[in-house]
Amino acid sequence: MTKSNDPHIIYTLADKVFTIQINRPEKKNALLPGMYKALAEGINLANEQDEVNAILIRGLDDCFTSGNDVNSFVGQEAEQADRPSVGFMQALNESRKPIVAAISGLAIGIGTTMLFHCDLVYASKDCFLQLPFTRLGLCPEAGSSYLLPRQVGQLKAMELLLLGERFGAEQAQEYGIVNKVLPQSEYLEFAMNQVKALAALPADAVQTSKALIKRGVSDATQDAISIELKQFSRLLQSDDAQTIMQAFLNKRKSG
Repeated sequence: MTKSNDPHIIYTLADKVFTIQINRPEKKNALLPGMYKALAEGINLANEQDEVNAILIRGLDDCFTSGNDVNSFVGQEAEQADRPSVGFMQALNESRKPIVAAISGLAIGIGTTMLFHCDLVYASKDCFLQLPFTRLGLCPEAGSSYLLPRQVGQLKAMELLLLGERFGAEQAQEYGIVNKVLPQSEYLEFAMNQVKALAALPADAVQTSKALIKRGVSDATQDAISIELKQFSRLLQSDDAQTIMQAFLNKRKSG
């Protein structure tokens, strides 16, 4: 098994499960370009290996991910379609093999939108999610403008994406974003047992079933990612977005 090219992304393989762990505790698992690249490479590697039947994405017990590292947004020029975060979105969208997510603590921004690509999601009871894009002067990403309304309905999607407020794991389960909510001490073991059970099933049957369930969705999601990227890029360079994020960084430094 190839080792991750980023020290904050850890790959492990056991029982036909390829686990990708986000491990940057000092920054609440905020994602940098190199981390996005390693996440995408991990998913692609898992899809290439015959000994892998399922993928598990996890963070730390007190934090899944706080989203994109805001430092990479300030003063950034126009976004490019080949940037690492887009590669990660595409890897999620194109994965033939099932992806399971185990989330706890914070699941912010991409920490929530990546879940819409996952096939099973298990959360700890104390986990909260957020889609804070409008609060940052931005718009949805990772195909969430298409996937979330499809998953939870337009009114709920409007509430989550336009207001950008935090919501708990139990509400996420009620909306259909999370399969099951468990106590903090049990969520990871439960998710691991589920992904192992998935990996033990006939691989062709599982992958064929996933493809049938999601037929037509992948192309539409890719279109949404491309359209969102253009608008996200435009908004990212706006005075509103740059002012909000600079204020966020200044507050963090002074705190």
